[in-house]
Amino acid sequence: MVYSPLDQFKIAPLISLQIAGLDLSFTNFTLAALVTLVVIQSIVFLIKEPTTNSFFIIPSGWQNLIEKLYALVSQILSDIITTGSEKYFPFMAVLFMFILSNNLIGMVPYSFTTTSHITLTFFLSFSIFVALNVIGFERHGMEYFSLFLPANTGFFLALVLVPIELISYIAKPISLGVRLFINLMAGHSLLKVIVGFSWNMLLVENLKAIAFIFPLVVLVVLTGLELAVALIQAYVFITLTAIYLNDSEALH
Repeated sequence: MVYSPLDQFKIAPLISLQIAGLDLSFTNFTLAALVTLVVIQSIVFLIKEPTTNSFFIIPSGWQNLIEKLYALVSQILSDIITTGSEKYFPFMAVLFMFILSNNLIGMVPYSFTTTSHITLTFFLSFSIFVALNVIGFERHGMEYFSLFLPANTGFFLALVLVPIELISYIAKPISLGVRLFINLMAGHSLLKVIVGFSWNMLLVENLKAIAFIFPLVVLVVLTGLELAVALIQAYVFITLTAIYLNDSEALH
């Protein structure tokens, strides 16, 4: 039984397992992550023709949807990254589908939203941040530090700008991870509050139960908004990642 809107975000063990003092329990978080990976892997089989095991020449409805999502990722990369955007497409496409699948699975009643936990979102953002630095130093060497010093900047102005740029640069993985975590947790908490209120109104046995219609309408509208947020947050995450990748590639 969930007594608080925040209870839906608690990581609970489904199969408890302790080995040498380490907690290796199979949790609802692990289950949700595995379901997401299965969903992403199943996409490949759902858009293939069963008899020939090849893609449809004329896209089916499901294949058409997946192609639209892939085209969206490809368009983002080509618009933002000025050079070599195509080599990042496989990673960005999988990242987009992983975040979107986690967000949408979290909309299913009694499911678990892994992207509402900062441990996952910060792990993604920090991993990307490390990769950005590796790419930047591989491409430009020590010149990569020019990101912190705008061109034609005087010595005394540089003393002010360099610390500001450095703090801004370090804040990138934090803001990238926290943004996704906050939006998903806040939206799902609001839905839980409205659902609880609607259920209490439904249990009223007199004419006051008619008032249940209003929170029900609000719930439907909020559910639609949360579906939009699930897509928008995945879009924002890869868009910002593409912007940071362009900085590493072109020193902009």
